Order: sequence, then structure tokens, then C-alpha cells
Amino acid sequence: MSQVRIPVDMDKDVVHLLGDSFEEMKRRALEMIVLELYRRRELSSGRAAELLGLDRFAFIRWSGELGIPFIDMTLEEWQQELRVIDSM
Repeated sequence: MSQVRIPVDMDKDVVHLLGDSFEEMKRRALEMIVLELYRRRELSSGRAAELLGLDRFAFIRWSGELGIPFIDMTLEEWQQELRVIDSM
């Protein structure tokens, strides 16, 4: 994986919330970025897991525990799925 360094200015209070060590801060920042991109459907669960060094199912469980559902369908999408199943 290629890496790019991006300097980010942050308030000290935010930096303190990210962790006690530089490595912990980097990891937590990466987790938040990846989770948000996944939540926005800009990353697949597989790619998000890969970026965080997790297996896909561990990532799906973890993101679900944080309130990001794996299956995120509207009522209309669910109804369409049911119509397809009923027609089979």
C-alpha cells in the first residue's frame, strides 16, 4: 500500500482525545476516516477491513457495534426485495 502524509492542524483537546501516543493517534484517526468513508458507501466493507488490517467479518461486526449497519436499505428497497422473493 502506498502512503501519503497529510499534515492536519487540530485543537489540542481533539488530539488528546485521539490517544496518548503518536501511534495510537494515527490509528484512531485512520479508523475514523475509514469508518466515515464506509458509512458514506465510498468504501466497501472488504476494502475498509483491508485498510484497517481486519478480516471482513470482524470489520462488519465492529462497524455494526458502532452503529454503522452492514445492510442499509430503505423501506422501498426492502419491499422490492420481498417482491422478488415472492415471485420466485
